[in-house]
Parts: sequence; structure tokens; C-alpha cells
Amino acid sequence: MTSAQTLLLASLLLPAIGALFAAAMPARLDRVARVGATAFAAATAGVVVALGLAHTDTAGVRRIEPFAEVDLPWAPTLSLRFHIGVDGISYPLVALTALLTLLCCAYCLWRVPEPGRGRLLVALLLVLQAGITGVFLSLDLVLFFVFFEVVLLPMYAVIAVWGGADRRRAARKFVLYTLFGSVLLLVGVFVVVSASGTGDLVALSDPAVRPMSAGMQLLAFVLLALAFAVKSPLWPLHTWLPAAHTEAPTVGSVILAGVLLKMGTYGLLRVAVGVAPDGAARCAPVLGVLATAAIIAGGLICLAQTELKRLIAYSSVGHMGFVLLGVSTLTATGMQAALIGNIAHGLVTGLLFFVAGGIKDRTHTGDLGRLGGLRETAPALSGVLAFAAIASLGLPGLAGFWGEAFAVVAAFERGGPLWTTLGAVAAVGAALAAAYFLRLLRRVTHGPATPLVAALALPLPAPFGGIAPLGGVAPLDLSTPLGGEPARAGAAGGPPHDGRADDGDGPVAASGAAAGDDDVEDEGAGDGAGRGTGLGGANPSGSGGGRTAARLTAGELVAWAPLVVLTLVVGVAPGLALGWSNAAVEALAGVFGR
Repeated sequence: MTSAQTLLLASLLLPAIGALFAAAMPARLDRVARVGATAFAAATAGVVVALGLAHTDTAGVRRIEPFAEVDLPWAPTLSLRFHIGVDGISYPLVALTALLTLLCCAYCLWRVPEPGRGRLLVALLLVLQAGITGVFLSLDLVLFFVFFEVVLLPMYAVIAVWGGADRRRAARKFVLYTLFGSVLLLVGVFVVVSASGTGDLVALSDPAVRPMSAGMQLLAFVLLALAFAVKSPLWPLHTWLPAAHTEAPTVGSVILAGVLLKMGTYGLLRVAVGVAPDGAARCAPVLGVLATAAIIAGGLICLAQTELKRLIAYSSVGHMGFVLLGVSTLTATGMQAALIGNIAHGLVTGLLFFVAGGIKDRTHTGDLGRLGGLRETAPALSGVLAFAAIASLGLPGLAGFWGEAFAVVAAFERGGPLWTTLGAVAAVGAALAAAYFLRLLRRVTHGPATPLVAALALPLPAPFGGIAPLGGVAPLDLSTPLGGEPARAGAAGGPPHDGRADDGDGPVAASGAAAGDDDVEDEGAGDGAGRGTGLGGANPSGSGGGRTAARLTAGELVAWAPLVVLTLVVGVAPGLALGWSNAAVEALAGVFGR
């Protein structure tokens, strides 16, 4: 076995082993489990980087030309093989998955959604990483389906156990929609395998030996495209997404938006278009119309939103519409736009959900009407939110620009009245994104501070936790050391916490005055005397060593900084992301003469 094959297997096995390690730890060793899971996530990220360094650009005649590949017998009597590989289309998504999982696990070193159960959360994050990575690596349709299903139950558990007040309904909705898509995917896989006699994606994507007739390709593409449209999600199959994002804990929203949605767009490009190009060509106009409808619908709905996480969730519908528009053009420009749009959306929307989680952790609300004046009270938090918002609306020089701009360019390149119209309408959708994000910034960062936001500047006494600010909502408890367990006393000497936390999305109990759950925060940068790591925020009284809930915590700095840097890097040098996929995309688009 070559070193590249070893690295390929390690990228799947390390997260699985880390998940077993974290889940097996007793509750009293919760901190050890979280540290260990983060170490496994870091090791996986290192393996993925090494896998990329081992890449040599070898353009071949096949549509899929992996630069690392493992092909082993799995169930010989059923002609099933464990066939995985990575190429220029899948590698950037594998790297994105490794990065976001590492940042989420690191974030959980400071931010403990539920005392004593953080180990279970990070274990589920690693299972999700293994499943999502398996989807991107699979070169066999049956194996692809298996990994596609592995993701379902862990994400359900993350939402249902650690989510907000309406978490169970949101989790059920997520499962029902995903199962619907899974049934369609299973039928599509059965159609392809039965019609062609193989599930090997390398063979199925080779123009010289493609075995399916045009009619079977159309049937297969429709089934596969509908299945992936649920996961993407494509309008009008998107209604599970806002509820899941709104109720999920912060790390759940980051993984869901950052990489889980990419399973749908990747599957559409790699599997549906790759296996059934004739069907894709016949259905491309319909897919383009639906993608453009998603862009406009997402923008208009965002303009009417009054809840922070729901607005970001609906923005994902619009952004993924641009990705799907790029795929539907079946041109090299459109496919490259889809690929870089996937990466940019993962970075920028992941950062947006991190920041939204930070705001809700502090104020216990995402209601835009109760937020305002964040710029004066918490300038660092406000600055990161503004940066993520302008990156998401597609400002040139930041990552969000390239995918959306070139999806529109690809539509115009495709030509004809339909595609020209779709390109023009999509450009209007981009303007809507600017409108709703500027509206968001005006309501959250500008104007006079609301009572909840003004309370963030109140000092936090150390080492006894936070005090109840105006409005009766307790700020974050920043009093515990790195990785330590949170104080059990309520804010301002209130009754003990009940041990249940909801990551700021559910009901709030402050000083025992309101029914609900308290959030728990391990700041980690302090020394027990009230000195913490953070930026911004006022301290009127000077007590507590200058620590206020307005300041960024060490965990936030660790998790957010890489996303900020990469958003800038990809925006300035998009070739770093696109260079991986040039040969593969040109071969894929070459089938359509584009």
C-alpha cells in the first residue's frame, strides 16, 4: 500500500477512532474526551494536508482521475467493492470538512453546551466528519449511499439533544426530508446499477464505456437530482433547513451549513451529471429555472426575517441556488463557479453561524428587534459579523464573490433567451443579498443599544461568574479555566443550574427568575483572577479585571480566526481553490462540448 493510500484510509479511520475514544470516556473525564477528540480532528486535518501535498497533476482520459485511490473487495458475492479515491473535485471539500470539524471540536473546549456531555457532542461531530468525508471519497455508488446515510442519525442527535426549545420538531423534520431524499437516492442507485451492471463511478463516468441508454439516463438523473435537491437544498424542497439551523447548537449549524449541504451539490455534479450526462443535458433548463427561483425566493424571504439564525439559514438557500445554477449550465465556467461557491459558502456561512451563536450565547435571543447597537457595546463581535456579512453578500476581494459572479457569467456564456434571462434574474438575486445583509447590519450593529446589548458591557465579577444584566438575562459565565467544568451556581448568587443547556437558542433562566436553560461558557484564557483574552467591550466599573461579556473569548478567537483568514485568501487568490479542479472540470464539461 502506497503512502497516498495510507493517508486516504487514515482520513476516514482517524475520525471514527476519535469518536469511539470520546464516547467511551466517563462523564468525569469529559474534558479529557474533548481534548482527545480535538487531537484526533487535528491529526485528521494534518493527514488531509499531507494528502494534498502528495498530489501530482496527471490529466487522464477518464472523467474521474484520482490522485489517491483504494480499491478493495467488500462483498465479493454481490460484486461490491470498497472503492474510494480523491481527485481535484473532491479534495477541496474533504479539506473543508476537516477544517470545520477541527474548529468545532476546538470551540467545544471552551463552549460546553451541556456539562458532562460535551464528550458525546464531539464524538458525534467526528462521526459526521467520517460520514461526510466518505461521501466525498466514494467511487462506488453503493458505498456512496452507505456513507450518505451514516450522516443522518448523528445530525439528528446533535439537533434533538443539544438544540433549542423547538429542537425535537426541527430534528424530526430534518429526518423526514432526508429520508425522502434517501429513498429517491436508493432507487436511483438501483436503476443505475441494474441498467449498467456496475456501481463503479470511474467506469460509469468514462465516455468510452458508458453503458446506459439515453432513456435510462434520463430516469436516473431525475431520481438522483431530486434526492440531492433535498440535501442541497433546492427550492421548493428547502423548508427543513431554517428550522434545523435555528434550533441546532452553534457547532451543529456550522457543520450543517458548512459541509453537510455540500453533499447534495457534490452528488449532483459528481454522481448525477457524471453518470447520466444525457439526462443532465435534457433536464438542465428545469434545474436552471429552479436554481434561479431559489436565489430570488431566498433573498425575498431573508428581507422579511426577524430572527438572526433563520435569516442566515434562508441566505443559504439563495447561495446554494447560485451553486446549482452553475452546475445546471453544464459549462466549465459554471462547474468551477459551483465548486468555488461550495468552498466560499462553507467558510463564510460557517463564520456567520459561529458569530450568530456568539451573539445568542450572550443575549439569549436572535430577535432582531431586541438586538441593536452592537457596534458601540461589542466592537470586535460587531466587526466580525460585518466582515462575514459583506463576504456573504459577494463583495469583490472576498471569497463569496467568485462563485456567484461566475455562475451568472456562465449563464450568459451558455447563451439563448432562457439562460440570458436566468443570468439576469440571478444578478438581481445577488442585489437582494446585499439588501438583506445591510438591513441585518443596520438593525444589529447600528443605532442605540438595546437593554440586552447594553448589558454586555457590564463587568463580570471573578471568579464567581456573571451578573444578571438588564432584562433579566444572564451573560456568559467566563469564570472557569481552560477546559474546566463550569461553576454550578446561578448568576449573581442564584440557585444552581439544572445542568441542561441549549447553546443560547432555547428558553433562558436567569438568576432563577425565568424558566428555561442556562448556557455554559468556559472562557479558558483567564487565570482565575478575572483576566481573559478578548477584544472590545466597555468596563464601566473596572472590576473583574476588565472582563465583560462583550469581549471575544479565547475559544471564539481560535475558531473564527482561520475562517476570517481563509475568506480573505480565497477572495484574493481564488486559483488556490480552483487549481485543484481544472483538469477534472474540463474533462467533465468536455462531454457536453463546453
